[in-house]
Amino acid sequence: MKLIDGKKISSDKRAEIKEEVAKIKQQTEKIPGLATVLVGGDPASRVYIKSKIKACEDAGIKSFHHNLDANSSKEEIIALIKKLNENSEIDGILLQLPLPQNKDAQECLNAVSPLKDVDGLHPFNAGLLNLSKSWNEIIEKNILVSCTPLGVVHILHKSGIIIEGKTAVVIGRSNLVGKPLSMLLLANNATVIMAHSKTRNLKEICKSADIVVAAVGKSKFVNKDFIKTGAVVIDVGINRTSEGLCGDVDFDAVKDMDIKITPVPGGVGPMTITMLLENTLKAFNNRKRYLSNRMP
Repeated sequence: MKLIDGKKISSDKRAEIKEEVAKIKQQTEKIPGLATVLVGGDPASRVYIKSKIKACEDAGIKSFHHNLDANSSKEEIIALIKKLNENSEIDGILLQLPLPQNKDAQECLNAVSPLKDVDGLHPFNAGLLNLSKSWNEIIEKNILVSCTPLGVVHILHKSGIIIEGKTAVVIGRSNLVGKPLSMLLLANNATVIMAHSKTRNLKEICKSADIVVAAVGKSKFVNKDFIKTGAVVIDVGINRTSEGLCGDVDFDAVKDMDIKITPVPGGVGPMTITMLLENTLKAFNNRKRYLSNRMP
């Protein structure tokens, strides 16, 4: 087994982002800004938000945090988002999910300006991704894509793993990971199979894949029966168990195999926040271009 060092890849990328933010500040006297919104006090969400705020500070990005009561109505959440849309200091808005009390998260996400949608979950940005013909087009158009899938592709590129022509199986079909990641891999010319809980013969399908992405949300779901020799395994899962953090892949069961794999923790996790910073920079540049085009 060879471990893919997501921490190192993330650290290198954050250094690049910090340099770019400093350059923007020097050239424009402006600082990219990210607003985070947390509804309620879910402990895991609090940890994520704290990490995001710290990452912004380290990169030189201005951070604006808003904490709403768990009982806040959908209308109150949307009202706050609209205020953030109008704030010229804010380039990106992140609504921390999940929302409490089964509030309509998508309706709240739809209220975010597509130009400030750093999570890539607005239908406008999801549509742009789905309409993209290639990875180059996604990069050239600065399309805002969900952070975790973007981080996965960055890990593959920086690890020297060839995607083009490979068969990739993505286990999971969420709007946050499975669907956008499948589109990103397709844009990199992989042959993509999107698998899920209703997929028949899942082990056999995964066993034929060159790249297996586990994003199913089930602790140690993927074992050695899913993976062929020489495969690349990307573990997106973060599950809190009595034994501590573990991924969707049974690490102990595959550790003696001849594969490349992202560990949990230290694999995909660090890249998610790094890509949030990257998307904030993209949003800054996109807004700057959009506003300049509107000027008479």
